[in-house]
Amino acid sequence: MTLPARVLVVDDSPTMRGLITAVLNSDPEVKVIGQAGDAMQARAAIKELNPDVVTLDIEMPNMNGLEFLDKIMRLRPMPVIMVSTMTHRGAEATLAALEIGAFDCVGKPMPGEARPFGDLAEKVKAAARAQRRQAPAPAVAMIAPAADFRVGRKIVAIGSSTGGVEALIAVLQKFPQNCPPTVITQHMPPTFTKSFAERLNRICAPVVQEATDGARLEIGRIYLAPGGDRHLQVVNASAPSCRLIERDPVNGHRPSVDVLFDSVAELAGRNAVGVILTGMGRDGAAGLLKMRHAGARTIGQNEKTCVVYGMPRVAHELGAVEHQLPLGSIGDEILKLTAARKEGSE
Repeated sequence: MTLPARVLVVDDSPTMRGLITAVLNSDPEVKVIGQAGDAMQARAAIKELNPDVVTLDIEMPNMNGLEFLDKIMRLRPMPVIMVSTMTHRGAEATLAALEIGAFDCVGKPMPGEARPFGDLAEKVKAAARAQRRQAPAPAVAMIAPAADFRVGRKIVAIGSSTGGVEALIAVLQKFPQNCPPTVITQHMPPTFTKSFAERLNRICAPVVQEATDGARLEIGRIYLAPGGDRHLQVVNASAPSCRLIERDPVNGHRPSVDVLFDSVAELAGRNAVGVILTGMGRDGAAGLLKMRHAGARTIGQNEKTCVVYGMPRVAHELGAVEHQLPLGSIGDEILKLTAARKEGSE
């Protein structure tokens, strides 16, 4: 029998600590072994209890969550899930936390929300299972366009979830300014995607933006599906563009990678490249298989470099992945598959 994931809950609000504890303890595979109201209490509890996972509030007295996370990752690396208020400021702080080394993030619930903290227990279990490693910090320098890169006619579609922030930075910083039109669905709560797109835009050579309904797909632009109540699709073969549709969650997610991949398979066929990166569950696996059957080239992140080898594993087992590669090679492979010279054009 697998031992339950042992969790320390850190939040300055007694009410929030109680709610998080109740949500986690409702899952038989998770056990809250302690609570802390500030960084000093958390430090002592970590030493005494040696938890598998810590849930950490960003806004705390004495030392905020970002400062404490930085100390944890330098002195005692361990899986940490950030808990943040769903505001633009909270989104910026959480994305900074993810870059420091947080495992994942969740938003604090709104009053009356039916399922407070959503899949927090699943994230905790994935964090407990994952083998944390000391990955190099993502580079922040702009990448100059490759001198010999000539973009072809292909569309790139990327799906990611847990661990996807770091993975997407690693992939997109390989892209030159004249990259192929690229659409991305990353599982992320509302308000977080706008901040993430802005950050990617600052550190990548192409233009990165949150997708809007009707936005035309253009060379040198990357479109990130907004978190919230709509899915991202690509439509209109004569002038490919983004469409945001209201539909029930697919595979428990909205936006869903499968919805994006299905639309790209139907619209672009062999004139597309599909990429599935680190993440829990199976979202995107069936859609990537549909893309491959339609003639698209497909790439999956390998197990060794995934934070969670879930989505890429299912895609690989289904036969959806043509090339399984380490994270550091995926950006280069995308450019090889989308360069004009690979299509025989001038």
